[in-house]
Amino acid sequence: MSDDNLYFVDTNILIYAFDASTGKKHQRASKLVQELWMGENGCISIQVLQEFYVNITRKAPQALDPLQASTIIRDLSNWKVHRPDTGDVLAAISIQQNNQISFWDALIVRSAQECNCETLLSEDLSHEQDYGGVKVINPFM
Repeated sequence: MSDDNLYFVDTNILIYAFDASTGKKHQRASKLVQELWMGENGCISIQVLQEFYVNITRKAPQALDPLQASTIIRDLSNWKVHRPDTGDVLAAISIQQNNQISFWDALIVRSAQECNCETLLSEDLSHEQDYGGVKVINPFM
């Protein structure tokens, strides 16, 4: 990811990047996160950081302890981080209704829009679907 575009990273990509038990997905996600780090073009949201913490410390097959997760979150906070407000919640409701996706996925899309990302890296949303100028790419396809 050495281009000038910004890439929004969904929670599942981060979980794979830091959970070595996920095999090929770990390898691919880890490489992606490293490329985004080096290219300084990774974006996330507060929602992603919250979901990452809960899932990587409680639900991941090789769960991390809270201190390890905190260190990763501290590092990721150097990326562009969207902090949704009330207007973003209302916009996500509209995205949800117009696209028939979950509210939480719609809030991710909204955060990607607000970060001016052309690409949303996610396994959860439909590959190559465009949501108001943000194209979903499933990096495992």
